[in-house]
Amino acid sequence: MNNTNGKALDIARSYVNAIANKDVEMILSISAEDVVCTSPIGQTKGIERFRAFHDGFARMITNLTVLAVYGDDEQAVVVYDAETHPVPHSIIAELIKVKDGKLACTNVIYDATPFASYMATVQPH
Repeated sequence: MNNTNGKALDIARSYVNAIANKDVEMILSISAEDVVCTSPIGQTKGIERFRAFHDGFARMITNLTVLAVYGDDEQAVVVYDAETHPVPHSIIAELIKVKDGKLACTNVIYDATPFASYMATVQPH
């Protein structure tokens, strides 16, 4: 992977900055209509489910620090430290693939254990 330029790298930078700024509309504007997101909580398909995924994450974030962004024209990797209401620090990596100039899929990698522990303490509405 070339870490200095490329379409996927540019999209990855825009994507992770939009996550940090809780700018869900920006995330959607660079994503394909049939975007696929796979994470420890499951897989979402389509722009509306991707919106719901990022709306929920944006509500949880208190701070996000970008640690690394590498990529080329077809794929990129972003790594960031997410400070959230339920978990003080979670290191997250995402493998992003781009097709036709849009974010086509992302594989989100993190330790879900602390989030599961938190969810066990939350009372259902």
